[in-house]
Amino acid sequence: MILKDKTLQNAVSPIAKAGQKQEQDVAFFLRRAFKEHQQVYVINDFKFTYNDETAQIDHLIVYTYGFVLIESKSITGEVKVNGLGEWTRSLRNKWSGMASPIKQVELQQKLLREMLHANRESILGKVLGIKQQSFGMRCWSNVCAVSSNAIIDRDSMPNKVSKQLVKTEFLIDKLSELMKLKTHVITKLNPFDTRPSFSDEELKSITSFLMAQLADTKYAKSIIKQAVVQEPVKIKTKINVDSILQCKSCGEKSDYSPQYGKYGYFIKCNKCETNTAMKIPCVSCGSKNTKVSKKKETYTLVCSDCEQLTILI
Repeated sequence: MILKDKTLQNAVSPIAKAGQKQEQDVAFFLRRAFKEHQQVYVINDFKFTYNDETAQIDHLIVYTYGFVLIESKSITGEVKVNGLGEWTRSLRNKWSGMASPIKQVELQQKLLREMLHANRESILGKVLGIKQQSFGMRCWSNVCAVSSNAIIDRDSMPNKVSKQLVKTEFLIDKLSELMKLKTHVITKLNPFDTRPSFSDEELKSITSFLMAQLADTKYAKSIIKQAVVQEPVKIKTKINVDSILQCKSCGEKSDYSPQYGKYGYFIKCNKCETNTAMKIPCVSCGSKNTKVSKKKETYTLVCSDCEQLTILI
């Protein structure tokens, strides 16, 4: 099931346009494969903030046995990776170094795991008073999907990197290999597959929690888009996206009071009395160049880079 489509940006530079096109291509294949799938949930362009850190995952898959993070990379020339894991690419017959997308997605996975672990009890709950298995024992996989017309030099590439690197056209085959989703027949043929699995209710709870980090309802999207203008806008309808804000100490997301102090607007947690700044990175582009403003009882976050306006409270 597709929970969130790719969010299109107003890309201007050729590099940005190529990157967005690659993400769209990956999203297309994911939609074709999993649109009606009841064991696989896809969140494209998943941006979240936890512990004052922001991460953006190009494509996140939540399935019965765990998670797959997919990093999209537009590479139309040749790509090489040496024994140290350092990446180089060719563009118009010129070679240059590039940041490792594998290392990038590993950092994203680490922050995601920390966030899920911190909220494990509220997400997975308990059964008969016993804590459920957490997220650490689940399957975690990272994949880098590059353009289908890229030339991949696998001869000198570390085997571990080679296994994580795939052309977009072969992505679904790779995901099938990683996820090993079971049907009733496969379960009978392979009774030794003892991977811990999420129930349908747990999958719904996990994905609901993740989507809450986005505050990404269709209605909220439409209101926020209407607010992207060059001059002040009167927003008559308040969108409840309180889940964006949370106490930095205990993680409380609703029981707090908005206040103003020496360093600007903040929320005071009514449970642990910790103060947390309302100024957070932009929920659209991740920029930290944001400003909080208040009109009557409504608090809004304005991004100076992409001009998105988000209602906080």
